[in-house]
Amino acid sequence: MCLGIPGRVLETYEDAGLRMARVDFGGIRREACLEYTPEAAVGDHVVVHVGFAITTVDEAEAARTLAVLRAMADAVAGELGEPLPAEEPTEEAGR
Repeated sequence: MCLGIPGRVLETYEDAGLRMARVDFGGIRREACLEYTPEAAVGDHVVVHVGFAITTVDEAEAARTLAVLRAMADAVAGELGEPLPAEEPTEEAGR
């Protein structure tokens, strides 16, 4: 199964000529390519599929989708390599 998982862009940078980002998926942080979402900026929410941000979404939609995905823990673990934490970490814990 392939999933598009919403996450919040924490930082953007260039790597080998590609626009990249560090993205937080409710406590799990991964690198994603932003080439398909040139409008995405720090603080925005993007849907990431196989390492590529494929669209932007608003924060409420991202939160709703993550709640559904938490209920599907096995599928998410297969996509991200580990399950999502049970709850969103506080901003302090993410630093």
